[in-house]
Amino acid sequence: MLTNYIRTAMHKATYELLEDGTFYGEILECQGVWANAATLEACREDLQDTLEGWIVLGLRLGHTLPIVNGVDSGCKYN
Repeated sequence: MLTNYIRTAMHKATYELLEDGTFYGEILECQGVWANAATLEACREDLQDTLEGWIVLGLRLGHTLPIVNGVDSGCKYN
């Protein structure tokens, strides 16, 4: 379930080429998840790393992860 959640969230990502030639990416549904890198591929990789860290931190803190495009993380908290 978590793999599907990450995949779905990554499909919701938006990317923008900035004036300095770098790429900015974010996932609006996941507040604070963004990345900036020299290439689009590096931006995608950094964004996924950021998303995964955001999920782990959220779970450790007991946060409820948002449903993204109808997909729940499937993670339960104590």
